Amino acid sequence: MLIKLANSFFLIIIIYKLIFMIKTLILIFLLSNISFANDITGKVISIADGDTLTILTSDKKQVKIRLAHIDAPEKKQDFGEKSKQNLASLCFGKNAIAKNQSKDRYKRLIAEVFCDGENANLQQVKSGLAWHYKAYSKSKIYANAELEAKKQNLGLWILKNPTPPWEFRKSKK
Repeated sequence: MLIKLANSFFLIIIIYKLIFMIKTLILIFLLSNISFANDITGKVISIADGDTLTILTSDKKQVKIRLAHIDAPEKKQDFGEKSKQNLASLCFGKNAIAKNQSKDRYKRLIAEVFCDGENANLQQVKSGLAWHYKAYSKSKIYANAELEAKKQNLGLWILKNPTPPWEFRKSKK
């Protein structure tokens, strides 16, 4: 009788542990899908500059997005227009997904944008048409992409001392 009671007790403990594990796995699954639910998808309808574009969603909402991890030359800077043109060739008129969004201090939407599956943010840096924005990004991928573009003298890196956009903006105030 005592052995049957002990076995029943252990069986109950095992059942409770299994229920807890199942609930935990369900919760993890649900939370992991939240980021997918927040992805913004649509067609790129506008390119403002080398690090800003607008996506038209399926429900006809226009969403302006600042590309995360990067800072492209301003329009009046060397390579400003080339950077914008490159982003347009990567994204304009194409299907896009904006992932990992956040908002900056100006309430702008910041995200990594994939146009037809290609990471436009990273491509801008790899092409030498944007800086890795180290003040707001610690990504080694973007840091390495910038170093490689510099080594190959791509885009703005053909200039002896290109002025980063954050310094250019400061000088214009």
